[in-house]
Amino acid sequence: MKIVAISDTHTMHRGIDIPDGDVLIHAGDITGRGSFHQIIDFCTWLEQLPHKHKIVIAGNHDWCFVNKGREMSAGAISESATYLEDSEIVIDGIKFYGSPWQPEFCDWAFNLPRGKALAEKWRMIPDDTDVLITHGPPQHILDYCPDGNVGCADLRVRVLRMPNLKYHIFGHIHESYGTEVRGQTTFVNASVCTGAYKPINPPIVIDI
Repeated sequence: MKIVAISDTHTMHRGIDIPDGDVLIHAGDITGRGSFHQIIDFCTWLEQLPHKHKIVIAGNHDWCFVNKGREMSAGAISESATYLEDSEIVIDGIKFYGSPWQPEFCDWAFNLPRGKALAEKWRMIPDDTDVLITHGPPQHILDYCPDGNVGCADLRVRVLRMPNLKYHIFGHIHESYGTEVRGQTTFVNASVCTGAYKPINPPIVIDI
Protein backbone atom coordinates (compact mmCIF):
# COMPACT_ATOMS: atom_id res chain seq x y z
CA MET A 1 0.00 0.00 0.00
CA LYS A 2 1.39 3.39 -1.02
CA ILE A 3 0.39 6.31 1.21
CA VAL A 4 0.71 9.95 0.16
CA ALA A 5 0.79 12.27 3.17
CA ILE A 6 0.14 16.02 3.21
CA SER A 7 -0.78 18.55 5.89
CA ASP A 8 -1.13 22.30 6.44
CA THR A 9 -2.11 23.24 2.91
CA HIS A 10 -3.93 26.37 4.15
CA THR A 11 -6.12 26.83 1.00
CA MET A 12 -3.12 26.36 -1.32
CA HIS A 13 -3.93 22.73 -2.21
CA ARG A 14 -4.38 23.46 -5.93
CA GLY A 15 -0.72 24.40 -6.28
CA ILE A 16 0.56 21.08 -4.93
CA ASP A 17 1.78 18.28 -7.18
CA ILE A 18 0.20 15.17 -5.64
CA PRO A 19 1.88 11.84 -6.49
CA ASP A 20 -0.15 8.76 -7.30
CA GLY A 21 -0.85 6.32 -4.49
CA ASP A 22 -3.43 4.10 -2.87
CA VAL A 23 -4.27 6.30 0.14
CA LEU A 24 -4.08 10.09 0.35
CA ILE A 25 -3.92 11.48 3.89
CA HIS A 26 -4.42 15.12 4.87
CA ALA A 27 -3.44 15.75 8.50
CA GLY A 28 -5.30 19.02 9.04
CA ASP A 29 -5.21 22.79 8.45
CA ILE A 30 -7.08 22.71 5.17
CA THR A 31 -8.22 26.31 5.57
CA GLY A 32 -6.89 29.72 6.54
CA ARG A 33 -9.32 30.57 9.32
CA GLY A 34 -11.94 27.89 8.86
CA SER A 35 -14.42 29.25 6.32
CA PHE A 36 -16.86 26.76 4.87
CA HIS A 37 -16.40 27.91 1.26
CA GLN A 38 -12.71 26.95 1.58
CA ILE A 39 -13.80 23.44 2.57
CA ILE A 40 -16.04 23.23 -0.49
CA ASP A 41 -13.17 24.24 -2.76
CA PHE A 42 -10.94 21.66 -1.10
CA CYS A 43 -13.57 18.94 -1.59
CA THR A 44 -13.95 19.81 -5.27
CA TRP A 45 -10.20 19.47 -5.70
CA LEU A 46 -10.09 16.26 -3.65
CA GLU A 47 -12.75 14.60 -5.78
CA GLN A 48 -10.58 15.08 -8.86
CA LEU A 49 -7.64 13.14 -7.42
CA PRO A 50 -7.35 9.49 -8.48
CA HIS A 51 -6.44 7.90 -5.13
CA LYS A 52 -8.78 5.06 -4.24
CA HIS A 53 -8.90 6.04 -0.57
CA LYS A 54 -8.66 9.51 1.00
CA ILE A 55 -8.51 10.28 4.70
CA VAL A 56 -8.86 13.76 6.21
CA ILE A 57 -8.64 15.15 9.74
CA ALA A 58 -9.11 18.74 10.90
CA GLY A 59 -6.47 21.07 12.33
CA ASN A 60 -6.37 24.11 14.57
CA HIS A 61 -7.18 26.48 11.67
CA ASP A 62 -10.25 24.47 10.65
CA TRP A 63 -12.89 26.20 12.79
CA CYS A 64 -15.67 25.07 10.47
CA PHE A 65 -15.40 21.56 11.99
CA VAL A 66 -16.23 22.87 15.46
CA ASN A 67 -19.62 23.35 17.12
CA LYS A 68 -22.48 24.23 14.73
CA GLY A 69 -20.36 23.89 11.60
CA ARG A 70 -19.08 20.41 12.38
CA GLU A 71 -21.88 18.37 10.82
CA MET A 72 -21.97 20.46 7.64
CA SER A 73 -18.19 20.46 7.17
CA ALA A 74 -17.70 16.80 8.00
CA GLY A 75 -20.59 15.98 5.67
CA ALA A 76 -18.96 17.89 2.82
CA ILE A 77 -15.68 16.04 3.33
CA SER A 78 -17.44 12.68 3.49
CA GLU A 79 -18.61 13.12 -0.11
CA SER A 80 -15.01 12.73 -1.30
CA ALA A 81 -13.05 11.24 1.63
CA THR A 82 -13.25 9.63 5.05
CA TYR A 83 -13.29 12.23 7.82
CA LEU A 84 -11.77 10.96 11.08
CA GLU A 85 -12.27 12.66 14.43
CA ASP A 86 -11.28 10.34 17.28
CA SER A 87 -12.27 7.48 15.01
CA GLU A 88 -10.83 4.79 12.79
CA ILE A 89 -11.07 3.08 9.43
CA VAL A 90 -9.59 -0.22 8.26
CA ILE A 91 -8.35 -0.39 4.66
CA ASP A 92 -7.01 -3.68 3.32
CA GLY A 93 -6.30 -4.86 6.85
CA ILE A 94 -4.46 -1.66 7.88
CA LYS A 95 -6.04 0.29 10.75
CA PHE A 96 -5.93 4.09 10.46
CA TYR A 97 -6.93 6.29 13.41
CA GLY A 98 -7.30 10.08 13.27
CA SER A 99 -7.54 12.81 15.90
CA PRO A 100 -7.34 16.62 15.51
CA TRP A 101 -6.35 17.72 19.04
CA GLN A 102 -3.20 19.57 20.14
CA PRO A 103 -1.94 21.51 23.18
CA GLU A 104 -3.70 24.85 23.47
CA PHE A 105 -2.10 28.04 22.26
CA CYS A 106 -3.82 31.32 21.38
CA ASP A 107 -7.48 30.83 20.50
CA TRP A 108 -7.58 28.10 17.88
CA ALA A 109 -9.78 25.10 17.14
CA PHE A 110 -9.26 21.66 18.70
CA ASN A 111 -7.09 23.05 21.52
CA LEU A 112 -6.96 21.30 24.89
CA PRO A 113 -4.89 22.01 28.01
CA ARG A 114 -1.72 20.00 28.38
CA GLY A 115 -2.07 17.13 30.81
CA LYS A 116 -5.22 15.20 31.69
CA ALA A 117 -7.51 16.47 28.91
CA LEU A 118 -5.09 15.55 26.12
CA ALA A 119 -4.03 12.29 27.78
CA GLU A 120 -7.68 11.21 27.80
CA LYS A 121 -7.91 11.79 24.04
CA TRP A 122 -4.76 9.77 23.39
CA ARG A 123 -6.02 6.88 25.54
CA MET A 124 -8.82 6.50 23.00
CA ILE A 125 -6.34 5.44 20.32
CA PRO A 126 -6.63 1.66 19.84
CA ASP A 127 -3.48 -0.31 20.67
CA ASP A 128 -3.65 -2.14 17.34
CA THR A 129 -3.50 1.05 15.24
CA ASP A 130 -1.09 0.72 12.32
CA VAL A 131 -1.19 4.33 11.07
CA LEU A 132 -1.96 7.17 13.45
CA ILE A 133 -2.93 10.59 12.08
CA THR A 134 -2.91 13.58 14.42
CA HIS A 135 -2.66 17.24 13.61
CA GLY A 136 0.09 17.99 16.12
CA PRO A 137 3.35 16.13 16.81
CA PRO A 138 4.54 14.34 19.92
CA GLN A 139 7.04 16.21 22.03
CA HIS A 140 10.68 16.17 20.79
CA ILE A 141 9.77 14.46 17.51
CA LEU A 142 9.64 16.81 14.51
CA ASP A 143 8.09 19.48 16.75
CA TYR A 144 10.72 22.25 16.78
CA CYS A 145 9.76 25.83 15.93
CA PRO A 146 11.04 29.26 17.06
CA ASP A 147 9.24 28.75 20.38
CA GLY A 148 11.14 25.51 21.00
CA ASN A 149 9.86 21.93 21.11
CA VAL A 150 6.12 22.40 21.33
CA GLY A 151 4.75 18.89 20.76
CA CYS A 152 2.53 17.06 23.21
CA ALA A 153 4.31 15.13 25.98
CA ASP A 154 1.32 12.86 26.59
CA LEU A 155 1.07 12.01 22.91
CA ARG A 156 4.74 11.02 22.95
CA VAL A 157 4.16 8.70 25.90
CA ARG A 158 1.19 7.10 24.15
CA VAL A 159 2.75 6.51 20.73
CA LEU A 160 6.03 5.14 22.06
CA ARG A 161 4.07 2.50 23.97
CA MET A 162 1.89 1.37 21.06
CA PRO A 163 2.98 -2.15 20.06
CA ASN A 164 1.88 -2.14 16.40
CA LEU A 165 2.31 1.47 15.33
CA LYS A 166 4.11 1.63 12.00
CA TYR A 167 3.56 5.26 11.01
CA HIS A 168 2.53 8.42 12.84
CA ILE A 169 1.56 11.18 10.39
CA PHE A 170 1.02 14.79 11.50
CA GLY A 171 1.83 18.41 10.63
CA HIS A 172 1.07 21.64 12.50
CA ILE A 173 4.71 22.62 13.09
CA HIS A 174 5.70 23.76 9.61
CA GLU A 175 9.36 24.24 10.47
CA SER A 176 9.89 20.54 11.27
CA TYR A 177 8.78 18.97 7.99
CA GLY A 178 10.35 15.57 7.34
CA THR A 179 10.60 12.04 8.70
CA GLU A 180 12.22 10.40 11.69
CA VAL A 181 12.39 6.78 12.81
CA ARG A 182 12.06 5.78 16.45
CA GLY A 183 12.13 2.03 17.01
CA GLN A 184 9.44 0.39 14.89
CA THR A 185 7.65 3.65 14.13
CA THR A 186 8.31 6.15 11.35
CA PHE A 187 7.18 9.66 12.25
CA VAL A 188 6.11 11.91 9.37
CA ASN A 189 5.66 15.67 9.60
CA ALA A 190 3.91 16.27 6.29
CA SER A 191 3.50 20.06 6.50
CA VAL A 192 3.38 21.32 2.92
CA CYS A 193 3.83 24.94 4.02
CA THR A 194 7.07 26.28 5.44
CA GLY A 195 7.22 28.50 8.50
CA ALA A 196 6.72 31.42 6.12
CA TYR A 197 3.54 29.78 4.74
CA LYS A 198 5.11 28.95 1.39
CA PRO A 199 3.64 25.67 0.00
CA ILE A 200 6.93 24.25 -1.26
CA ASN A 201 7.43 21.08 0.79
CA PRO A 202 6.51 18.06 -1.37
CA PRO A 203 4.05 15.40 -0.22
CA ILE A 204 5.71 12.51 1.62
CA VAL A 205 5.19 9.06 0.11
CA ILE A 206 5.49 5.96 2.28
CA ASP A 207 4.90 2.26 1.71
CA ILE A 208 3.32 -0.05 4.24
